[in-house]
Amino acid sequence: MKRREFIQRGTLGAAGLALLPPRRLHAGSMQDADERELTARALDAARSAGASYADVRIQRNRTQSIGTRERQITTFDDQETYGFGVRVLAGGAWGFAASSDVNAEEIVRVARQAVAQARANARTLTRPVELAPVEAYPDARWESPMRTDPFAVPVEDKVALLIQANEAAMRVPRARFVTSSLFFVREEKVFASTVGTYVAQTLTRTYPVTTVTAVAEDGSDFQTRQSTDVPPRGLGYEYVLESDLPARATVWAEEAAAKLSAKPVEQGRFDLVLLPTHLRLIIHESIAHPTELDRIMGYEANYAGTSFIHPPRDFLGKFRYGPEIMNVQAERSAPGSLATIGWDDEGVRPDEYLIIKDGILNDLQTTREQAPMLAEWYAQSGKPVRSHGNSTAESWSDVQFQRMPNVNLMPHPDRDVPLDELIGGVQNGILIDGHGSFSIDQQRYNGQFGGQVAWEIRDGQKGAMLRDVAYQIRTPDFWNSMDLVGGPSTYWVGGTFFDGKGEPSQLNAVSHGSPAARFRQVNVINTGRRA
Repeated sequence: MKRREFIQRGTLGAAGLALLPPRRLHAGSMQDADERELTARALDAARSAGASYADVRIQRNRTQSIGTRERQITTFDDQETYGFGVRVLAGGAWGFAASSDVNAEEIVRVARQAVAQARANARTLTRPVELAPVEAYPDARWESPMRTDPFAVPVEDKVALLIQANEAAMRVPRARFVTSSLFFVREEKVFASTVGTYVAQTLTRTYPVTTVTAVAEDGSDFQTRQSTDVPPRGLGYEYVLESDLPARATVWAEEAAAKLSAKPVEQGRFDLVLLPTHLRLIIHESIAHPTELDRIMGYEANYAGTSFIHPPRDFLGKFRYGPEIMNVQAERSAPGSLATIGWDDEGVRPDEYLIIKDGILNDLQTTREQAPMLAEWYAQSGKPVRSHGNSTAESWSDVQFQRMPNVNLMPHPDRDVPLDELIGGVQNGILIDGHGSFSIDQQRYNGQFGGQVAWEIRDGQKGAMLRDVAYQIRTPDFWNSMDLVGGPSTYWVGGTFFDGKGEPSQLNAVSHGSPAARFRQVNVINTGRRA
């Protein structure tokens, strides 16, 4: 299919979205009144049916993805979904029901159905659900920071940018294959609960990505470089333009080609200096996931396992995760970060808290249902029993559950340690940029991680490029080997656009900020070595 023909068909397909209700949620006073009336009907119906608590979400999600390879368009997808979900407590148990038919009669029927489901679930209940208290917000609103709506930018302009990036990469010798894509998400949601909260929010997320593959002249080898230094962000199309994919694509192609002749890494123990483009994945897998309380308690296991942090009372305030310079913050407030939001899907205003404080495990990710499970620890540490605002649902048809906030390794607490100082303290080591392939066990304890690009460090100086670099970790040993963390000048925010959890699975997006950091005597392996 020719490019112009593809775009014409794609535009016609997107125009089919007009068959859905055309107006945007909470766009004006008339619809705002409609939404308030619908949510009030749902909550009244749930209470009348016997619910002790109820919440309702009306939500419209739109997603768009465009993919290219060299000078061809490979994918175009533009979807929108609209509906509502009602969650209730009755008899101490949860019930949930949802529908895409958004009208007054249906919302009442579905609310009653959710209560009936809760009553059925209560028959096998061993312990009633207890919710942490929450403040009421009767008229709250929030939107992602955005200058340019990505869905208002013509598809042809987006395709032209991707093709331009691909062509720039292909001009580099030995660059043989290039793929570039754009992903966009907009979530418009209204939340209301019997607590008295009514929240309207619009979330926008953007993800440009490029991957370059270089092939040896004789075809005997290939190496790739992905654009891990351009992470997904909770921003608009302005972020795509500021990322300047065509200019950066040339650099990525040059690095992919250079890896073809790079020196294979030697196996053994080396000091590592890890850039934040790489560390964001280690933080995600070895800190953020194992501190999700539902994984710790065994409520989440099928999708990516549980956690080595069990039981919580044996770890909180006692377990040394890393050195005293290690502080890990959870938040949902950093502008442009992926998990940033005004209120979570339980109507909780998220707070900032330290998961790890001075190297010691200090807190865990919670929802309103989970926070009371830590009441004893909070009493000991003088903290209130409150949710941290970590509840999210992917769409209106999904029940909300505990999802990761932005989890960040904080810079050095006392001074701005530059990257040169981190490298300068290494006699024999490796510098790693970008995250690559990885694996980690079902309790987030043993893992293996690779990068995009690596260089040797000799006598405090960055040296030749290396290839086939990966290293192995045991979570507490790895973090306790960190002897120096970079300062604010080395801090950078990365993230993941497609973080899966739950069964049925739900996708979430989350950011991880980090400075550069240095680790001593880590076990390095050669992934290209043959037996």
